[in-house]
Parts: sequence; structure tokens; C-alpha cells
Amino acid sequence: MVDFSVVICTYNGASRIPRVLERLQRQQVDGSFTWEVLVVDNNSSDCTAEVFQEHQASWQSDVPLRYCFESCQGLAYARRRGFRSAQGVVLAFLDDDNLPHSTWLTEIVAFSRSHPQAGAYGGQIYGEFDVPPPKNFKRIARFFALVQGESLYCYNQKYSDSAIKMFPPGAGIVVRKEAWQTSITRDPLLPQTGEDLEMLLHIWQAGWEIWFVPTIKIDHHIPASRFEQQYLTKFFHQNGLIRYPYRMLQYRAWQRPFLTLLYIMSDLEKLILFTLRNFGQTIDLIDQCERQLLLSTLLSPVYYFLGLTKGLWTRGLSKLTRSTYTLKRKFL
Repeated sequence: MVDFSVVICTYNGASRIPRVLERLQRQQVDGSFTWEVLVVDNNSSDCTAEVFQEHQASWQSDVPLRYCFESCQGLAYARRRGFRSAQGVVLAFLDDDNLPHSTWLTEIVAFSRSHPQAGAYGGQIYGEFDVPPPKNFKRIARFFALVQGESLYCYNQKYSDSAIKMFPPGAGIVVRKEAWQTSITRDPLLPQTGEDLEMLLHIWQAGWEIWFVPTIKIDHHIPASRFEQQYLTKFFHQNGLIRYPYRMLQYRAWQRPFLTLLYIMSDLEKLILFTLRNFGQTIDLIDQCERQLLLSTLLSPVYYFLGLTKGLWTRGLSKLTRSTYTLKRKFL
């Protein structure tokens, strides 16, 4: 057993993993805690495993560096594999494009010790761009897991019920193992898109605190391909489609029919207002992203019930969980 586990989930990350490991070797630690690094290979088809072996052989640290493989595609499955394999009491998750600052781990340790009721927490995430982001990018920056702020706060206390809409991004998220064990379902509803929201919602529903800690900092590398129109259209389409099942996680079975109608009316109103506001105008790339998100969100219940999102709901089975209640629906 160790005190903290840094879990790096990667898919075809042979070119990215070395930078993450370099940053971890530069961590400024005082020796008051033990930690390990665990790389979870999420069914990569490149030479990720070979690159890991090279770095393991030259790993200049007394910190254990380990590897495990997860064949089920999806970040949610990779994180579950990391949870099963990690030995730490607290798990700090990194994607293979997340680059922690030198005091990242020290700040995680300090906050974990002073806030035992914190089930999960995240910090500031800065963008490292290969090309300048498009105009008005700030309007969609949160979808790219970028968040800044100088104030320490608890999402539960600051936003109350609306906290479900304001959870920290999954990049660099830290989760207490006990919180995971008491809240996370075995199989994810959203394995690839929206898995961060699902995970944090379960932790929040189980009564754990979720925090924003500004002293915990990472850089998020964003390549030029992320700003291509084809990528953005698909990205916001998928984010819209998962809105309905994620929303329903918040409610009991008898509430869902009524809430479904209210959400459809609200989403339709937002789309109409957006269309009227931009009628006759040339909309830019960011406007197109917002329009795609609104349209896909409106269609989300239809896709859900007709099973048209088979590619998103893997294994043909989804779970809607509220406390001890679980609803299972078979998809065609």
C-alpha cells in the first residue's frame, strides 16, 4: 500500500506519455508520503507498451512505475481498471495530454490531509495550444477541460443543487478511494463522453464533498486538430446526445417522465432563441458549436429511447442510478 497513486489513462499515447512521465519526475516532494505511478493502456494499437518499457528501464526515481492493460475501450473503463490496480488511498487521474506543475502532487497531499470529507477535487487547468484558439473560444473553453480561478470553494456549498452542472473537469481529477468504493457503479452509463460528469455525480449523491483547489495546477495540451470543424461538430454532437441520460441520473423513476417533458420544452426554447438571435447573420465556428450542442441536446431523449446511439451506449446496457434505485433498459 502507498498513500497516493497517480493513474495515467492513455490510448495510443506513445508520443504523449513521455512528457507526462517527465513532469512527474520533476515533482517537488518532501518525503512525508509514499506514492506510485500507474499507466493504464486503454487498448492502444500503437507502441505505447514499448514506450512505457523504455521509460520504466530508465526511470530515475524510487517511486514505483507500473503498467496495466484495459481492453474495454473508453475512459470510464480505463479509470475503473486503474482503481482496481492502484494501491493508493487517494487516486490522482491524469490523461496522457495532462502535464502537472512541479507542486501538483504536494498540493494534492496537503488538501487531502486537511479535507477528509473531500471525495473528489480538481484544480486549475491551463491550455497549451499548438495553434491559437478560435475567436470567442472562452465561450466553449470548459468543454476542453480548461478552468481557472483563485478561490478555494466546495461545489456542494456554493452551487447547492446546481452543483451537478458545475463539477470540475475530469482532467487531473483526484478521487479518494473510499468515495469511489461507496458510490461508483461497476459498469458506466457513459464510458467515453460524459464519463466525468457521471463519476462525480455518483460521488456527490453519496454525500461526499467536491472541491475546486486553485493551488493544484496542470497544463492541458490541445493539438491543432481539436479546432477543426469536423472534430468540433462531432465533439459537440456527442456531448449533446449524452445530456438526457445524464440528467435522468439526478431523479427517481416517477419523476423522469415529467422532467423529460420540461427539459424538452426548455431545450426547444433555447434553440429557438439562438436561431432568432442569429437570424440573417453569419455565424462563426463557436456559434456553430453552440448550435450543434443545442440541437443534439434537444434530440437526446429521442436517440436514447430509440436506441439510435448504440455507439455511445456500449454493451447494449445502460444504468440509471439514484441512491439504491437502479433502472436497466435494453438497447436494440
